[in-house]
This record gives sequence, structure tokens and C-alpha cells, in this order.
Amino acid sequence: MAGFDDVKEGMEVIGADGVHVGTVDRVEGDKIKLTKKDSGQGSHEGHHHFLSKGLVAGVEGDTVRLSANADVAVSFEEEKD
Repeated sequence: MAGFDDVKEGMEVIGADGVHVGTVDRVEGDKIKLTKKDSGQGSHEGHHHFLSKGLVAGVEGDTVRLSANADVAVSFEEEKD
């Protein structure tokens, strides 16, 4: 299984439970920037969210698998100040 260095634009990000979390816009430093279309709801809608490198369990093909279930992983999403 590949690791964080293999994360590329357009890859699907899924939780450990196989549930869709987002789509990679790009990698910025040690964070994955998700596309705006996967930005959440309400006040979280319409801007990018970021996931820490530490949440990545591995990369399989065109999929980034996280070490946490999707519902937990989204609680760790960060927003740019």
C-alpha cells in the first residue's frame, strides 16, 4: 500500500468504513486540500477543507484511505484562516 507521498489531485478520499469523505484538490505541505464540492453544509459550505497527513492510512489505486471512519474524519477537517 502506498502512502501520503502518493496522494494526487482527483483521488477519492474515503474513511476506514469505506464512506466517501471528499476529493483531493491538491496536497499543501502535510495536509490534503479537499475540493469545494465536498465542503460540507451550512456555514462550512463553499470553501476548502483540509485533512492532516496523520489521518492517511494508505493509498490504494486512485483512493486515499483514512485511518478513521468518515463521520469521525470530517470532525478533524480544518479550515484555512
